[in-house]
Amino acid sequence: MQTPQIPAEPLAFIRACVAAGRVRWTYHVTMRLQERRLNSEVLRNAVATFEVIEAYVGDKYLPSYLVRGEVSEFVFHALVATDLAGDNVRVVTMYLPDPAQWDEKGRFRRVAK
Repeated sequence: MQTPQIPAEPLAFIRACVAAGRVRWTYHVTMRLQERRLNSEVLRNAVATFEVIEAYVGDKYLPSYLVRGEVSEFVFHALVATDLAGDNVRVVTMYLPDPAQWDEKGRFRRVAK
């Protein structure tokens, strides 16, 4: 199996794929979104606010990135795997950051005491 390519500019690649609708949703995220107030529209509407807050370039299948997004009502996180060969991204999960684990803006993990 060939090693997946890492995007030269991950944030630009993720934004372009989401804006163009080149997004695949994993089974896991599809099941979880039914329980949360998150959906594909939220993801699309937040493209301009995306920030990569953590990178997992050595993930098992594809390089992935924890992306912070913001809409008027809330901040959310999306774990997004990048598939350069397929020219798409895969949303692995989306969630609202837990204030006990993240700072108030959802950018930095709190250190466990």
